[in-house]
Amino acid sequence: MNLQDLRYLVAVAEHRHFGRAAEACNVSQPTLSSQIKKLEDELGVTLLERTNKRVDLTPVGSQILNHARRALAEAGQMEAVARAARDPLVGPLKLGVIPTLAPYLMPMILKPLKQSYPGLTLELWEDQTLSLIDGLRNHRLDAALLATPPDAPEITELALFDEPLLAALPPHHRLCRAATVSEDALAGELLVLADGHCLASQVLAACGARNGAQRGAMLASMQASTLETLVNLVAAGYGSTLLPALAADSFRAREIVLRPLAGSSCRTIRLASRPGFPRPQALRALERVIHKAVSGTIPQK
Repeated sequence: MNLQDLRYLVAVAEHRHFGRAAEACNVSQPTLSSQIKKLEDELGVTLLERTNKRVDLTPVGSQILNHARRALAEAGQMEAVARAARDPLVGPLKLGVIPTLAPYLMPMILKPLKQSYPGLTLELWEDQTLSLIDGLRNHRLDAALLATPPDAPEITELALFDEPLLAALPPHHRLCRAATVSEDALAGELLVLADGHCLASQVLAACGARNGAQRGAMLASMQASTLETLVNLVAAGYGSTLLPALAADSFRAREIVLRPLAGSSCRTIRLASRPGFPRPQALRALERVIHKAVSGTIPQK
């Protein structure tokens, strides 16, 4: 048994197909198949059920897969510890970012990060909060930029900055000429992102619709999964919403009206990681670049 055999098993489990798994592992299909068969012979059990259309794990195969993933994660940690001992600012940093932040913050930091730390390679993964936390737990990610507390004892967090929310109104809205807009005044006409986006619950909470009882014009058949779609709905007059400040700057040329909120609602952007991550220097480097990028624009922690 060796780590490469375990990698083959994990690849087959993920792709459910020997050909695609072999391609992902950069080996021939016969090589991968023979190594899996060797692993089964060594363990004395059948790990996979093979059919013409797909490959499934046997019950014992599912159990062994969990151990294989943990073994590979631990081996990766050993390699990371060794790299960190040589130079913690050299090598990949697997970073997850929520979709309502990634398109707006990342352009501000990617070039400065590369200039300041040329040996640090950022590997980005954009996904919703729960998936990113799961990625941290399973060592698929080293760190994540979130807008809500992870609420997981095995995850640590560092508050980076508070990002204000702005009212986004359709043209000719009754509040377009107001200096500030009360969050409660928008509760009956809110458009929000689809369930799963933390920004949706933050917007509802800020406008007094914590239980989702008031979703105004946002009908079940009109679920926006991106801020781009949400802004288009606002511009078309379907309702109003709240936009994070960094994202709002990208939409100022659209046919919407942006106004500050009377209650100064905001969301806190956090850098989450695992306590045992062996390269805290890399996280501090990322923190410094983010602080510098948003300095003067967003209040910092």
